[in-house]
Amino acid sequence: MSLLQRRAVRLGATLVVTGLAALYIVSKISIGKTAHIIGDASPWWLLLSLFLTVVTVPPQAWRWQRLLEVRGIHEPLSWLTRAYFVSYAVGQVLPTSVGGDASRIFETTRRHPGQGSPVAGSVLLERALGGAVTLVLAAVGLVLAIGRYSIGAYLWIEALFVVLTIFAGVVLFSRRARRVLRFAVPFLTRIRADRPIRAAYEGIHGYRAHVRTLLVVACVTTCAQLSRIFAIWASSEAVGIHLSVRPFVVLGPLLFLVMLVPFTVNGLGVREAFFISFLGQLHVSHDPAFATGFLFFVMTIVLALPGLAVILWEGLRRTRVSMSNA
Repeated sequence: MSLLQRRAVRLGATLVVTGLAALYIVSKISIGKTAHIIGDASPWWLLLSLFLTVVTVPPQAWRWQRLLEVRGIHEPLSWLTRAYFVSYAVGQVLPTSVGGDASRIFETTRRHPGQGSPVAGSVLLERALGGAVTLVLAAVGLVLAIGRYSIGAYLWIEALFVVLTIFAGVVLFSRRARRVLRFAVPFLTRIRADRPIRAAYEGIHGYRAHVRTLLVVACVTTCAQLSRIFAIWASSEAVGIHLSVRPFVVLGPLLFLVMLVPFTVNGLGVREAFFISFLGQLHVSHDPAFATGFLFFVMTIVLALPGLAVILWEGLRRTRVSMSNA
């Protein structure tokens, strides 16, 4: 299958998933009622949600700085924070967080030629640790919710992610697994995927000697994830959903994990359908449930605005330089 055909298949699958999610949403909500709920949302709860969302960016940039430094790559926190905001902007037009990660890898590698493997490893490991932390938080939330909320169906989703995370950890850090993985090299070479996969693997595997740094990064990630969970809870309060924060400790991590998979562009439709399904298990009406998911999406849009401003400003500056040199 040619590259063009693969892209066509991927685009077709994305459109199908988006369409199915949209049909599910339309069948569950009243557009007029939902618009009214969003229009009447409490501005104070929304401001709290926005603050809890934006405040996570500098700590995330700092943890990335730690991962880069142990591999001999030094960048100021200001530039890494800028790169994070740009990645959020890029993530609005590319599939979910994958597009943002690619943006950070590309920009940082361009500033450090020949360091593509450790740069990619830092970003991918950051994402993997984020997934592991979300699983721990989801497990805590499930324990807190037992006997209080009917969310048993999501236990199977969490169990699947737990198994996959443990498997990925063994594959990426075990020396024995490294020897086993050599058998896959001929196949990867035939499909021309050996170089990027090897670079990513070596970049992550190199961190097995930096356990202390990984623990610090995991702690920062936990705080950032908790802040985002409280941001979702604040959005739900804004539209009149009065639930304990406990079920959101389950909803948030599962949502973050689902959003890692590039089902649609920026998770469009899948995110809102997830809110309707999950909160529906807690006897929340579909309209405020969708409104909560929509406001969560709005927060990600606002989070992308500084990055968009940076992209436009730097593009304008390059244009001016080119015109002056012409």
